[in-house]
Amino acid sequence: MTPIQDILIVGGGTAGWLTAAFLARQLGTAQGGVRITLVESSDIGIIGVGEGTFPSIRGTLSAIGIGEAEFLQACSATYKQGIRFDHWVRPPGTPGADHYFHPFSQPSQRPGAPELLPYWLGGEAGPTRAFAEAVTLQKAVADARHGPKRVGDGDYLGPLNYAYHFDAGRFATLLATHGQALGVRRVIATVDRVDLDEQGAIAAVHTREAGTLTAGLYIDCSGFRARLIGEALGSPFSSMRDVLFVDRALAMQVPYARPDAPIASYTIASAQESGWIWDIGLQERRGIGHVYSSRHCDDSDAERALRRYIGPAADDLSPRRLTLDIGYRETQWVKNCVAVGLAGGFLEPLESSGIGLIETAAYLIGQLFPFNGDTAPVARHFNAFMKERYARIVDFIKLHYGLTQRTDTAFWRDNADPASFTESLKEKLAMWRCRPPQRLDFITDVEMYLPASWQYVLYGMEFKTEPGAWMAPLNRGEEARREFATIAQLGAHALRDLPPHRTLIEQILARSDRRAA
Repeated sequence: MTPIQDILIVGGGTAGWLTAAFLARQLGTAQGGVRITLVESSDIGIIGVGEGTFPSIRGTLSAIGIGEAEFLQACSATYKQGIRFDHWVRPPGTPGADHYFHPFSQPSQRPGAPELLPYWLGGEAGPTRAFAEAVTLQKAVADARHGPKRVGDGDYLGPLNYAYHFDAGRFATLLATHGQALGVRRVIATVDRVDLDEQGAIAAVHTREAGTLTAGLYIDCSGFRARLIGEALGSPFSSMRDVLFVDRALAMQVPYARPDAPIASYTIASAQESGWIWDIGLQERRGIGHVYSSRHCDDSDAERALRRYIGPAADDLSPRRLTLDIGYRETQWVKNCVAVGLAGGFLEPLESSGIGLIETAAYLIGQLFPFNGDTAPVARHFNAFMKERYARIVDFIKLHYGLTQRTDTAFWRDNADPASFTESLKEKLAMWRCRPPQRLDFITDVEMYLPASWQYVLYGMEFKTEPGAWMAPLNRGEEARREFATIAQLGAHALRDLPPHRTLIEQILARSDRRAA
């Protein structure tokens, strides 16, 4: 075996540059370790559909050495404390709750207090108090548009769990600058041809402007086109469109009505007749887009729905149109090539899994790196891990759609049809009908979403776990009621302690400017 001394990443954007920066830090590129070259074309734009992240991004940014204030400043970033789902359970105007919340903070589990989910199901929190509201104070904070931390809290730290919204183009630029500072060599060139050797591995990548590029390991970050893993190596793509129906998106950038407008502290996901609309607040604008199924809605109807949601502010705006390939490659590492990002798969932006999967892939490559050149065992391990993670994300996303009570359009009726469920999701739901979900239902290492996230969505969608023998040991009802009351009181205290979202960002940026002066 020939030791791997060079990596060639094909494609930039978030996938390419996040992977490059992480690996450069992990493999000691600037200190004489594995050399990394990234080749990207100046003609290919960044997809950047959702502009949202999952809380794991905080650890990744810290690991590659980007400060929080630097990130907020460079990317027009804001804080994201979860997702509010409007009208997913039932259509607008129907009696019943019109939204539910998926917070990022875990349910309260103070020492000595009982686990709260069983007692919430038993009615100890009150007949109308939603699960997320009963077990965490985050909904109260986010509804009031307050931030998850205080200006004096350290980088990536705070009393509430959080992620970010950001400008995707600016994020890629920040990562490119930082990656090069970590020793990554950048080549601006267009890939024309990929050569394979006698064993079917990649031998060389030929570019129009920079000639022939070679490496010991190739990483495909070329987006949906998948120049290496798909076109050259022929790894098949498994479509998930029979489970997850949305395959189109229209996106607009909408300025605030005034510069000091309050900033939402969560993503708003508003269900539509044939999909859903995301609404996220950045520092200077809102990013709003309609994700929909082309089998249930034509492009003109989708655009009308988007404009109707935005109102007059959309009159002079033109949407960006995107086609989404929903699915993934079960084999994402073939011989000396591994796919990261859209080249490996995409499962729609509903729960911000896209960047989370980039983080996962980069982490695995760095931790399992085949320094001796023997990629086969590493590839098998990587492929098994990523296949399992994608499959579990598919189930989690389908959970949002499949439990709907909506019957007003074909899109929602088709989503609620059990024939569109995976067998693994059917098995989970069958278990949870007769007892609540718990940690042994999940394998932590391959889960992107912790058990609490499943619980927030499951019961936000008003799933019914039937009363039964599982309730027999619940003999701490008085303690649970006290804990529910304490959480409500702490929510009121948090609103006094945590600043408004926009104020928090302005304070952090001003503090950073003073330190730099």
